[in-house]
Parts: sequence; C-alpha cells; structure tokens
Amino acid sequence: MAILCSSSTVILPPSSSVKTSGCNRRSLFLGFSLNAISKPPVRIATNVNTKRGVQVKCEAEQATTTTTTTTTSLVPANQRWMFDEEEANGPDIWNTTWYPKASDHVNTDKPWYVVDATDKILGRLASTIANHIRGKNLASYTPSVDMGAFVIVVNAEKVAVSGKKRNQKLYRRHSGRPGGMTVETFDQLQQRIPERIIEHAVRGMLPKGRLGRALFNHLKVYKGPDHPHEAQKPLDLPIRDKRIQLQK
Repeated sequence: MAILCSSSTVILPPSSSVKTSGCNRRSLFLGFSLNAISKPPVRIATNVNTKRGVQVKCEAEQATTTTTTTTTSLVPANQRWMFDEEEANGPDIWNTTWYPKASDHVNTDKPWYVVDATDKILGRLASTIANHIRGKNLASYTPSVDMGAFVIVVNAEKVAVSGKKRNQKLYRRHSGRPGGMTVETFDQLQQRIPERIIEHAVRGMLPKGRLGRALFNHLKVYKGPDHPHEAQKPLDLPIRDKRIQLQK
C-alpha cells in the first residue's frame, strides 16, 4: 500500500488497513507534520486492485489563489520537509560554526609581546612563545589560520638549559657537499650565533608548511637588551609556567 501526501510517499504492508475518510498528514514513521502551518481541504482519490495493495492519493485544494513572493531557500530542496517555512527561508541554519574572516587576523591589529630570555629554560620558553605565535591562548584559536601575536626575545645569549645540555646538546648543519656536516655543541653555538638557538627551538614547535613559515616571521630574536620595535609598544609576555626560570 502506498500513501502519497504532499509529494511524500509512505509504503505500508499489503495487510495494513487505511481509513479513506480523511488524510492523515503526519508521517507514520517519523512522527512529525509534513505541513508547515495549516491543513487545507483535501480530495481523496482511491485506486484499488494494485499488486501491492491499495494506493491512496491526497491532493490539496486551494479555495483561493494567492500571490506569494518567491524567496531563495537556504535549505536544500530534498531537506525542506524537515523545517517550517519561516525556518527554511530564514538565516543560514546549516553553517553555524564560526570561522575567522580576513578582517579577524590582520597583522597590523595583532599584539606585540617582549620577553627577556635571561636564565630561562630554553624548551619552556620556546613552548610559551610558540603558543602565543599560534594564538592558542585565544578563544578564537583556529589551527589553519594565523591568529597569533608577534613575540620579541631579547638577551638571547643568556638563555639557559638544564643538566649537562651545554656540552651534550648538538646542533648539526650540512653544506650540501660530501663531508660537509658541521656539528656544534650548545655552548659553541651560543657564543657564535645565540639567536639561532631560540629560533631553532621555536621553529620545531610550529606547523610544517606554508602556515608554519608565515608564523615563524612573527618571532624576533635579538642579542642584548635592545630591539628596534619600540613603535609597536610591545607588552610583557604573560608566562604561566612557574618552572621556566632556572633554579640556581
């Protein structure tokens, strides 16, 4: 048996009985109304002696013809039966997840922070810097968007490491030629290029790819207490790690 109500069909077993005195405009399986507001008068046409049972068709009759304004529905056509008319033609109800726009992450509007690396543990300092560069401290953090701030590091030559890492931690670089591998300890690289130590640590904590390369430009590392970014009016970097300072 097949019941067609407002272009919707419900299949019943052949043994089921259907009352033809009225048209039930509620789905037998889903339990909600297929019409939005009102129930217009219906005309019932019955076709008997089908192979699978009785087929009942319900067609709505409109007494008067009214002119309605056609609006573009934001709901797909095959899913409009799930919503009332005012919901289907209202705001975008299918995409409620917030996603930052281009105006939400303009570089000129981002904050600047400054941190003194004197006697601070390298790994803990680098993780704090990476979190602020990525914007993980913000409620609007989005992994695929550059939402973070700019971070300035001064006194890079005074960064500290724990244990025996000054002599055991190694930094390798290769010239690209056979036998061109150069290995340096932490102490040797700190005396030669101290900025590279912090840059290397922070770069390893940023995403790999185009986004990571753009985020790495937010890091400014300088040797000594001075930096050329006074015009940006940087604030002190908020540090929540209580063990970031080297215990002497």
